[in-house]
Amino acid sequence: MKNFFTLLAIYLFIISSLQAQNKESPFSNYESSKKEIANMMLQQSKDWSNGDIESFMEGYIKSDDLKFVGSKGITHGWKQTLENYKKSYPGKEHMGILTFNLLEFDQLAKDVFLVIGEFHLKRTVGDANGMFSIILKQIDSKWRIIADHSS
Repeated sequence: MKNFFTLLAIYLFIISSLQAQNKESPFSNYESSKKEIANMMLQQSKDWSNGDIESFMEGYIKSDDLKFVGSKGITHGWKQTLENYKKSYPGKEHMGILTFNLLEFDQLAKDVFLVIGEFHLKRTVGDANGMFSIILKQIDSKWRIIADHSS
């Protein structure tokens, strides 16, 4: 009987240890980071919908290292990405109202996320919809897009 209780105690200890491990995320900042990223993207949609491309671009890393992949190929750098947006969306009627549907958040490292989602542009010149995947990095306590693939 003593062996039974000893084995039971060991079994319960192992089970409780495994359950505790399963509840712990490898990154303790997942939920708070996800919320910060969603808020940043909400601000981007507001800036875009107000016709303010420069403020919208604050969500991107302001660096030559930024990569944007779209239907016209790969664009390198923040400045060129901004210029491409201005050419493709010359006025508020082309910009419209932007909304995002954020589908997946995958934390790749403590300070790096992959986010997959949908974008929707409601415009007088015709609506536009598509998918995107972005990689964000936390830089100076702010989440910035370092790579964007939109189609």
